[in-house]
Amino acid sequence: MLNFIKTFITMKSIASLLVCLFACISLSAQQKDSTGKTVAVKDTGGSFVRRMQAFAKVSAKSSADDFAADKAAIAQNRIIDEIKKAMHIAKVYLSTGIDTLGTKEQLARIERDFTMAGDGVLTNKGTAQTFRNLTATSKILTELLSKAGARKTKLDFHQQQLSSFRYQLDSLLSAPDLFKFSTDSVVLSKYIGQIAVLAHEVHPVDSALKQAGNNVQSLLNQVNMLVFRLQTALEEIQLYQKDMAGNTFKREFNNIWESPGHYRSFKEILRQAEAKGLLTLIFYVQNNTGKLVVLLLLVFASFFYLRSLKNIYRENGLLTPDLEGQLVLRYPLLSALIIVVNLFQFMFVSSPFILNVVFWTIASVSLTLIFNKFITRYWMRVWLMMLLLFLVAAFDNMVLQASRTERWFMLIISVTGTIAGILVLLKGRKQELKEKLILVAIGFMVLLEIGSTLANVLGRYNLSKTLLISGFLNVVIAILFLWTIRLINEGLFLAFSVYTHQDKKLFYLNFKKVGTKAPILFYLLLIVGWVVLFGRNFAGFDYIVDPFKDFFGRERTIGNYTFSINTLVLFIVIMTISVIVSKIVSFFASDQHFSTGKNDQEEKQGLGSWLLLVRISILAIGLFLAVAAAGIPVDRITIVLGALGVGIGFGLQTLVNNLVSGLIIAFEKPVNVGDIVDVDGQGGIVKSIGFRSSVIATWDGANVVMPNGDLLNSHLTNWSLGGNRKRISIQIGIAYDADLEQCRQLLTELLNAEQRVSKNPAPVVQYEQFSSSTIDVKIYFWTKHLAEAYATRSALIVAISNAFKTKGIVIPFPQQEVYHHFPDKNDETGRAL
Repeated sequence: MLNFIKTFITMKSIASLLVCLFACISLSAQQKDSTGKTVAVKDTGGSFVRRMQAFAKVSAKSSADDFAADKAAIAQNRIIDEIKKAMHIAKVYLSTGIDTLGTKEQLARIERDFTMAGDGVLTNKGTAQTFRNLTATSKILTELLSKAGARKTKLDFHQQQLSSFRYQLDSLLSAPDLFKFSTDSVVLSKYIGQIAVLAHEVHPVDSALKQAGNNVQSLLNQVNMLVFRLQTALEEIQLYQKDMAGNTFKREFNNIWESPGHYRSFKEILRQAEAKGLLTLIFYVQNNTGKLVVLLLLVFASFFYLRSLKNIYRENGLLTPDLEGQLVLRYPLLSALIIVVNLFQFMFVSSPFILNVVFWTIASVSLTLIFNKFITRYWMRVWLMMLLLFLVAAFDNMVLQASRTERWFMLIISVTGTIAGILVLLKGRKQELKEKLILVAIGFMVLLEIGSTLANVLGRYNLSKTLLISGFLNVVIAILFLWTIRLINEGLFLAFSVYTHQDKKLFYLNFKKVGTKAPILFYLLLIVGWVVLFGRNFAGFDYIVDPFKDFFGRERTIGNYTFSINTLVLFIVIMTISVIVSKIVSFFASDQHFSTGKNDQEEKQGLGSWLLLVRISILAIGLFLAVAAAGIPVDRITIVLGALGVGIGFGLQTLVNNLVSGLIIAFEKPVNVGDIVDVDGQGGIVKSIGFRSSVIATWDGANVVMPNGDLLNSHLTNWSLGGNRKRISIQIGIAYDADLEQCRQLLTELLNAEQRVSKNPAPVVQYEQFSSSTIDVKIYFWTKHLAEAYATRSALIVAISNAFKTKGIVIPFPQQEVYHHFPDKNDETGRAL
């Protein structure tokens, strides 16, 4: 606007000047002589045009310079604002930047843990490496590498941000428009002052960015070096592990009776094992806190269910003194611990040995308390001996570096286990044993302990230690798993014994085949779990499992969709679990066993009304989790939904109508589970409300499967919405000579005396009309429950009849009096009739 005004003023001045000049030219061209006549003069316009052209050039240049100066001023103001904004953002980022002191402390901790983890593997190696030491060190270094990598990522990002701020400031400060100076000395002076202030503000920010960048780069160099050392150490450990897996039977030490080589102090070895074990456990717990929380929640849920089941059996006097077949109910908390811990431990992938020992110890102690006074004293001693040997062997297995002291200790344990196992197999009271498969595990233990003894004597330390822990672990795990299966089977059998109303449409187990003995599938899963836990102790187990992991985890492509077998299996498993959980919830929630109070039927109906929504929620959550776990792209789901829409348009209208009707019933609740209804003259009780159809149990004993669309669109009569009451009427005819007030009083007394008649609203006795033979009286009353309506009416009819007979009130038969009239045969006119 300012430039426009300046230009306008300039053009107006030029126009005025031109007008004046043209006026002068006209006057000079028409000069008069001394006689008064006009005299023509010589034309001098050529020089004037040249002067005007020169004036126009000067004016145009002046205007262009003014416009360029104004444009430069606008650009300079914009750049200065951007510089100030960039400085403000940089200051804020610097104030909330990376914690340099915290980073140095973390690097120091990683360095300290690295030094500790490398003890016995990278330093103080000893004569030979041990499998357990390599495994523990590998887990620690992997975690340290993860932490160092995370810190490196943060430092890289921070360095990029600092560099970005400096680059932004440098590019703004070197913009050409900043160096376009005005020819006006006053404007130039003000601008130079503004630039000086800006330079004074930018300098400390630029210096701080530069200093922060140098500090970050210094830390980044340390982290990069640490990451490189960790990666190198891990590669070295992997080479050790690969060599050990290929040389399982290789001798590491001299025979046990020969003179030992150089060994560290046994106390130092124990301190090293303790430090590594605790560090491994801490790292793993930090990374799997969510799984541990889920484990605890499952334990509490199982405990609550088993305790409720035990209360049911206690209230009904169903508990047996010896708890045979009911052992799962003896200590609900201990049973929950055994079942959940033994099953859920497989969710902890690559867990450290010390965590597994904690799980096995918890389950074993719980099983010991359950065994008390349940199994015979002999087998209780055998179990305690096996458990003690296992705990001792587990403690030895956590010792990470070899020593002569440990080798003698291992020899004593293996020989003790061998002798104990042989004695149990030869002289054990097998007839008292409740699970015969335990003998197979003990026999296998004897073979492994003999192998451990021979390997130890002949200097095969790693093989001996692996066989030692595997032998005792095999017995303890076998016993834990066998009794876990037994407790699960007992829990299912006991539950389905009290929840007697099994519905194949909801959930059904045939305990004619399952109940006294666990299904074979449970034992197959037991064997798979035993193989996994047993195989983890061997150095070559990972190399055997890796091809299978690669096969199931390898990505495959169909069109544009990439998947793996693991993701497909995970999708199917999650959806299967969702369906099973929804059916189990429906089964237990719809069972009538929990009815213990007067309002239980109403509570059951209230619960039943939400079953469909609960099932839909469970399946929806399961589908969401399955899609997310399988990594199915959303656009693929959109294509499927589009195809489904086409299918709906062609032939699935009825199905979709029933599904939508099911949702409407679930939300609007015109009918609930347990309601007494009449649908087009078909009466019964609503047994279940499904996604597509509902089941109505009729009074004739049949189950009518009615599509939800028909149920919603029919003329539905819901007696339960009115409180399950029904009004009944009885009409009676009494004789004309009866005492009407006495009759009313008698009927009122009979109605009040009947317990099944509701007193609110009160019964009504009402005289209707004079009939041909009787005076009609009609009584109206409400029954407390619909199911008692007709029985109540029948009982009242009998009572009324007896009372009327006692009081002499007659209920006359329908009758007519016919009078025969014979007049004279001839009428008054004399005509014959």
